[in-house]
Amino acid sequence: MNTANIPIPDLVSTYLAQLLAAQPPPFDSRWPWLTMLRSEALAHAQGLNLPTTRDEEWRFTDISLLSKTEFSPAQSATQLELSEIAHFFIEEAAQRLVFVDGRFAAHLSTPISGLGAEHGIVVSNLSAALATHASTIETHLGQHAVLNSDVFAAHNTAFLQDAAVVLVPRGVVVAAPVHLLFIATQKEVVSTPRCLLVAEADSAVTVIEEYVVLYRPRWQEEAHFTNAVSEIALADQAQVQHVRIQREGSHAFHLAHCAVALGRASHYQSVNLALGARISRYQLSVLQQQEAATCTLDGLTLISGRQVADTHTCIDHAMPHGTSRQLHKCIVGGSAHAVFNGKVMVRPGAQHSDAQQSNRNLLLTNKAHIDTKPQLEIFASDVKCTHGATVGQLDDDGLFYLQSRGLSRAAARNLLTYAFAAELIDRIPVASLRRQLEQTVLEQTTSLS
Repeated sequence: MNTANIPIPDLVSTYLAQLLAAQPPPFDSRWPWLTMLRSEALAHAQGLNLPTTRDEEWRFTDISLLSKTEFSPAQSATQLELSEIAHFFIEEAAQRLVFVDGRFAAHLSTPISGLGAEHGIVVSNLSAALATHASTIETHLGQHAVLNSDVFAAHNTAFLQDAAVVLVPRGVVVAAPVHLLFIATQKEVVSTPRCLLVAEADSAVTVIEEYVVLYRPRWQEEAHFTNAVSEIALADQAQVQHVRIQREGSHAFHLAHCAVALGRASHYQSVNLALGARISRYQLSVLQQQEAATCTLDGLTLISGRQVADTHTCIDHAMPHGTSRQLHKCIVGGSAHAVFNGKVMVRPGAQHSDAQQSNRNLLLTNKAHIDTKPQLEIFASDVKCTHGATVGQLDDDGLFYLQSRGLSRAAARNLLTYAFAAELIDRIPVASLRRQLEQTVLEQTTSLS
């Protein structure tokens, strides 16, 4: 597509039409409700526009660069050997689902499903899960993510062909974490990963959702586009620990939406790390739809060069006695640009809600940039809600002290930068992953110093 002389609004409109024109093959006729869901999503997507900086929710994040590459759906998955991706594996994870360029790779995965699965737990791709749990999937798939106002969520659903599905029955505690690994290997390809996690009453599970790239030497400077959607539903008193890691390639586009619904006295704990991609945006929406629900949202953005990383969160206290805690940190080097927009809403009648939100930002260069917008919307009287944001640079006194103890200035900067991030790394509940990310963050902070 030659874009040289096309005005930006027309270019964006043309690009969306082209993106939606490449429709996937029809879904299995045994599931007419899925065909209908995809058709409705396509209609929503066709009625929406790609966002621009004229839209309030996108005014700090310009994605027009996305429309300058002609992405097409992956026609077939790259054939990978287990040895090629073993370095991504998490030693504690008993179950692993691997998707390559958006397609399920059974030979790289260790799923469990069907009547023989221990305790009735399901960890499988969508096609296998439908065979035994179609009713549960129909109840939740496409019902939590907003499709009528989010063009990317609608696009993902319209192109839905498969998904990572985790279903945890009532009263079951899954001891080992579940690893959902999405690998990009092809250039100029758009993939639409999908995750569905349902935790029934009194259950507990830890899920690691990870997006990585496996470079081929000939296309290290080429782009790919990941448009991901995750839906997570917790029934009464369920507990979910959700670690999300995005470390795609330096020329990738990564747009994602995670929608979480909380039952009575349930607890959702999230740690989100945005480390990769040229332009990324993660939208996390949590609905406390029953009383006494709690959520803890932790996040770390670590970017440099010309990266753009946008994190939008919304915690909706819809019922009384809800609690939320949020800490998001950004470390920005080079001429990179980070965005944090965190909204906490307390609806009428959601009395005794307790919300605390904090955004702390560290700028490492004069060209690094952060836009932060913490928001409180309170429509109830008997609540405890606080929010705040700070933006700063490395402390000169701290640097002087470390240098006086024999460290070079570069080493002192690296140590202070890593210490700023370590608080959030320490909250990752899986030991081997924590160690792996400690090393990753240490290497990235070293390169930023």
